[in-house]
Amino acid sequence: MNKFGIGGSTPEIELAKIKPLANTVQPIQKEEYKQRIQKVCKLMKLNNVKAMYLNAGANLLYFTGTHWNASERMVGAIVLPNEEVHYIAPVFEIGTIQDFLEIEGKIHGWEEHENPQELFFKILKENNVTEGEIQLDEMTPFSILEELLKQKQSIKITTATNLISECRMIKSSAEIAIIQHVMDITLEVQKAAARILRVGITTKEVENFIHEAHKKYGVSSGSYFCIVLFGVDSSFPHGVKNPKNLGKNDIVLVDTGCQLYDYISDITRTYIFGEANELQRTIWNIEKETQQAAFDASILGNICGSIDDASRKILEKHNLGPDYKLPGLPHRTGHGIGLQIHEYPYILRGNTTALEVGMTFSNEPMICVPNKFGVRLEDHIYMTENGAKWFTKPAHSIENPFGV
Repeated sequence: MNKFGIGGSTPEIELAKIKPLANTVQPIQKEEYKQRIQKVCKLMKLNNVKAMYLNAGANLLYFTGTHWNASERMVGAIVLPNEEVHYIAPVFEIGTIQDFLEIEGKIHGWEEHENPQELFFKILKENNVTEGEIQLDEMTPFSILEELLKQKQSIKITTATNLISECRMIKSSAEIAIIQHVMDITLEVQKAAARILRVGITTKEVENFIHEAHKKYGVSSGSYFCIVLFGVDSSFPHGVKNPKNLGKNDIVLVDTGCQLYDYISDITRTYIFGEANELQRTIWNIEKETQQAAFDASILGNICGSIDDASRKILEKHNLGPDYKLPGLPHRTGHGIGLQIHEYPYILRGNTTALEVGMTFSNEPMICVPNKFGVRLEDHIYMTENGAKWFTKPAHSIENPFGV
């Protein structure tokens, strides 16, 4: 089979053809990390927040450029409204952490037998924070929160979700450029993956190819994630335990992405391997109409929930749903993307967050038909001063997804 760029090739041929896409983007620079600290400190002052704690992970990375995975050992940073950053880490890790810092700050060490939560409050006291409200990164483990609460300090501890999301939701031009580059790579990988399909191919073979293709396009870590589903398996949004091999006239769903300079791509394509029947074609076309309606509702000042509402209005018009009922859309219409594959803003019913310039989010109002198939078309949007823009060109048709 070699129709509209689906089938007719092999992994070996396709990998041999790949040349890395020209990488004209740069990692986030030190000055931008400083600007992020400045912005969140202004917000802290406006909200009378005395200190903010960032735990190891995406939020610590976002504000300080520090790459450090969360573990059972407390590693993080206290940010004060005066823009001072105080790091907390095991003493034996200090030398390593110093190599990762983009934002300077004093590193306070704790030995293995010591309680880092006591050190936490010691740092606050040394900086005249003995009362009022401090906020914790929402990804701080409960074990750390529990120990902090045991210290019985006259300090109110709350979540820093609003402070952090207000910063991270608004992407800079540098962030958008990186996301655009990785989206471009993943779209090319999607096209190549379609060309290697054949009757009997396993999902694992396709996943392995996609991983290697991402690497050949210039992402050394390969795929950040990969979901490949054939036929009835595609009716389960995130897959099944024992996926089936590809059969003729099966629906093919491929959802994958990669990560470069810490930012992630995420694109889903669904199409037919063979000839589409009437139901498959009808549902695919409704999915495309629904995705376009969500895009059309992505207007500056509109709330995120209105995009999800727009999706469901189209589905209900075609007697799908309502709400989360199947056949229909069983989940939210989309999610923000950046350092994490799912982050704020969420394109979800009832979300009153207003769309602003710099927001980036997925548009993926999947339609699931139980015991038959599912169709998910996923592209991402970024908001500009002139309105919504696609990172990638949406799918063309069920037989010719890439407009070959």
